[in-house]
Parts: sequence; C-alpha cells; structure tokens
Amino acid sequence: MPLSAPPPPPGCPVRVAFSGGMDSTVLLHWLASSPALRAAGLRAMHVDHGLQPDSAAWAARCADACAGLGIDFESRRVAVRDAGDGLEAAARVARYDALAEGLRPGERVALAHHRDDQAETVLLRLLRGSGDGLAAMRPLRRFGAGWLWRPLLDQPREALARYAREHGLAWIEDPSNATDHADRNFLRRQVMPMLAGRWPGAAAGLARSASLQAAQADLLAGEDARRLAQVQGIDPSTLSVPALQVLAPDWRDRVLRRWVSDLGLPPLPPAGLRAIADELLPAREDGEPAFAWSDAVIRRWRDLLYAGPSLAPLPADYSQAWDGRSPLALPTGDVLALSPAMAFDAPLRVHARQGGERLVLPGRAHSSELKHVLQDLGLPPWLRARLPLLSGPGGELLAAGDIAIAAPLHAWLAARGACLRLQSPAPPRPR
Repeated sequence: MPLSAPPPPPGCPVRVAFSGGMDSTVLLHWLASSPALRAAGLRAMHVDHGLQPDSAAWAARCADACAGLGIDFESRRVAVRDAGDGLEAAARVARYDALAEGLRPGERVALAHHRDDQAETVLLRLLRGSGDGLAAMRPLRRFGAGWLWRPLLDQPREALARYAREHGLAWIEDPSNATDHADRNFLRRQVMPMLAGRWPGAAAGLARSASLQAAQADLLAGEDARRLAQVQGIDPSTLSVPALQVLAPDWRDRVLRRWVSDLGLPPLPPAGLRAIADELLPAREDGEPAFAWSDAVIRRWRDLLYAGPSLAPLPADYSQAWDGRSPLALPTGDVLALSPAMAFDAPLRVHARQGGERLVLPGRAHSSELKHVLQDLGLPPWLRARLPLLSGPGGELLAAGDIAIAAPLHAWLAARGACLRLQSPAPPRPR
C-alpha cells in the first residue's frame, strides 16, 4: 500500500530522524524507495538519549537497518537535563538540538509524526491551556538552517502499521511505550481509545481542528509581527514598557509570546504573562523584577523588558592571571581576547567586581566610580555582575570587560592597533 504524502521539492536533501521504532522505520523505508530523494541526498540520524539500558544496542540496530537500505547513517549520544518541564520535554529539546546541528542549508529533517500523534498533541495543548499552540504540529516549518518536514502528518497510525506489515519491516519496541507514566502515553493508551469508542472519527476531528487553528494563527501572524515591531527596541531582546502598557491585554500577550519565540527561547507559560502584567510592567523604574522559566528569564530594568537565557554571575572569588597571548575562557562561558593576539607588558589580573572600584577614563584627569560609569553606559545590573575586571600589576583598574577601558590600557591598545573583546556564548536557536 503506497502512503499518500507529497514528496519534497526535487533536489532537496533530507535527513530522516530515525529512532528505530515503527513510525520512523516506515518513514525511512518509504523515503528510501524514491530514487530522486536518494540522488538529492538522503541520510538518517539516530539520537541516543541514554535513557534506556539497551540504547546502545538500539543505535547498532538502526545502523544495520540503514546499511541494509544503503542509507548514510549517523548516531549521536545526547545528555538529557531536566530544566523543570519534565524528562519527556528535556529529551525532546536535546533531540531537536542534535538534529539541528550540521544541517545543510535548505535540508529537511523528516519526522515520522502522523495523524494520531497530531490528535494527541492537540489534547495535550488543550489541557495545558495553549492558545495558538492548538495549531499543534505543522507539516513544514523553518528549523535551523533548513526545515522540519512531517510528510505523514495526514496519515492515521493504522496506515503506517499496514505499510510495515505489507513490507515485512522490523522495528524496535521501546518498553517505555507500554507504560502510562508519560502524559502522551497515557493519552495514547487510555484516553484516545475511549474517545474513539464513542466518536470513531475523534483523531481525524482533532487533527482537522489543528489545521483550522493553524490557518487562523497564520492570518494573525502578520499583525503580531507589526505590533511587535512597534514596541521592540534597537536590541531585539528588549521591549518598551510604555509602549506595551498601551496595548490591549490580549494583544500584549500575543506580542510577548511572539517576541519570546523569535528570540529562540522556550515558550512563555501563562504564569509568565501574568507576572509581566502584574509585577514587571507596574514596577518602579529602580526595581528589578524578573520572571524565570526553563533556563530563560524576562527582566524589567528602567523602561525596558529584557529577555534571554538565564546568565550566571562571575563568581565573586574568581581571579586569574592573563598575559593576552591566547583567549581566556571565563566561568560564565564568556571569553576575553586581544585582537590581534599579543602579550601585555606584564600579565594582568582578571577578577570579579568587589564594589568601590574606580578608573580613569580616556580624556579625563580624575577617576570615576565604576558603578556610575556602568550605569551611565546603560549596562543592566545582571550583566554588570558577569563583567570581568582587568587590573594591572599595581592593582590599578584598567578595564571592565570591553565596555569601559581606562586611559592607560586604551593608550596601550591604540599604539598597537589592538582591541579588547569580551565574547559571549551564542544565543539560543529557534526551536
């Protein structure tokens, strides 16, 4: 029985997310039957989460299956770290991050989600109080350097099972699928059969609702972008508090969700929208309220909201000698470097702020308190806490990161055509 699904455009390379289960086994076999896809570049990737004792054996079986089909295969082991949203969500994040790495420009990552998966996703999101999330999974969406592609999304699970039987396919049975511990398993094993017993077309109806919600969400997306542009600062990670306050609450919530999504951060939960409305927006300008979730945080400072990943401060006891010859990795993940690399006349001490530091800025005869310098430069408090200081052999302060450089170091750099750089970790990728 052929599976009715549209092929990708000619010449489009495809990376199949291959777990070894029935669904992805069917997907890989079906795609491998296309000479055009093989010619364009068809390959498979297995993500080993390390959550099952036999996971290494599963990866080996996936490799054998791909070898039998003549498909290039890659297996990648990932570390799953629960950030508070549960192990299932953490595994999904780790899996998608792995699939995005090494993606060729325009390449499609093919996932084996089908219509029953879509129905379960709609129910899960209904239970979690989602808005536009009820559009559930899209057949095609941007993903890293390429696209996520779900060619079987309109097919019922039974169609995949029938294909597997007709082609004599073998697959791996994940023992965790036989338990009701995970929310999705509970829906699949307990709720969906009950719904189907009363409403035989329940899965199709839920999937149809997702399609209608997707169409409505697409209609609103343009207006969301327009309103976001009206409140967004020059720095995309900031929003104007006064501009947000004049928006109607429902539009404000949509703008906030769009903002967080565009920054590649985890979806903003309803509690975050309430905290922004009740605590961050009404806060005094000298306050520093924040809402944190899933290793991300939104902060209010002065007349702006700032969003980004949670950032740890530089440890208060950090102190390290640095000669400038090679980049210096800091505990925060930031990197100090001279460009071009060269040696200081004498090693400098890189250390954390202790308070009360002063430095002489270029063109000034008197010293200024570092705290006031950083305030005048508009550096938010949580970034000041990460800032490494550079002091000379005599203890004199020469720089605060690369944002405030004292006159002696400024002159030394200018004479050599060099500059000091503080490089931060790459921002998160949109998921």
